[in-house]
Amino acid sequence: MLRLFFCLLAAPLFAQPAYPPTFEDARVETFRKIDSTELRLWIFGDSDPKAQKPAIVFFFGGGWNSGSPAQFERQARHFAKRGMIAITADYRVKSRHGVQVVECVKDAKAAIAWVRGNARRLGIDPTKIAASGGSAGGHLAACTGTIDGFGSDERPNALILFNPAATLAPIAGWEPRGSQLALSPERLGAPAQTISPAHHIGPQTPPTLILHGKTDSTVPYASVVAFESAMKKAGRPCTLIGYDGAGHGFFNSNHYFAKTLADADNFLVDLGWILK
Repeated sequence: MLRLFFCLLAAPLFAQPAYPPTFEDARVETFRKIDSTELRLWIFGDSDPKAQKPAIVFFFGGGWNSGSPAQFERQARHFAKRGMIAITADYRVKSRHGVQVVECVKDAKAAIAWVRGNARRLGIDPTKIAASGGSAGGHLAACTGTIDGFGSDERPNALILFNPAATLAPIAGWEPRGSQLALSPERLGAPAQTISPAHHIGPQTPPTLILHGKTDSTVPYASVVAFESAMKKAGRPCTLIGYDGAGHGFFNSNHYFAKTLADADNFLVDLGWILK
């Protein structure tokens, strides 16, 4: 796992869209202010307080160091067309704000709390809010569904995780190779296990879908297998779909975009949130 997390910082994981994003047809709201920084989210889909819809909140990847909410624009537009309120959220990152990973966790949890707190106004069913994201964003989404504290105990009602960094420390069934186990405490801002979603799975962890490349050399497939095992041990619903030949950040590639989107869509159909 070591090469793993240092790669998260050392190399660009995705072709990075522009920051800040501009979406002509999305509504923009501020969900958190920290000093002079305003964190915003972009909302797709028609809102009607009298006809509440399920919602999905996306967190971008980029090693907690960079990235843009535009990364999940296509997924957000798809689910808005499917009758959901789809949201892509910003959070602080090291390159722009000089923050440690724990601050990213706080921002993600604040976003979920804001969405639930404003659900009625936004036409959202507060019992049907999913958190989603890729890589570092997958880690943040997973944190919102597993970890208490850090500013909020609100949890989403489902998780859809694209190659998530969901296991930041050794756990039963998986031992990182090499002497480096994770990012340094200085970079994380907390002990690794404290913000490792796999170590906080419990009865309140929502149903989870993980979409992961089997040849991912940045976040090894074995790390999400360990997460899945911890979920099953806790009696929590978890579906892991592995993609042969897929590496890190695969879900937005031409070959895998449609496949991962269809699998995520089917997951929400199975939950009864959207129609087949």
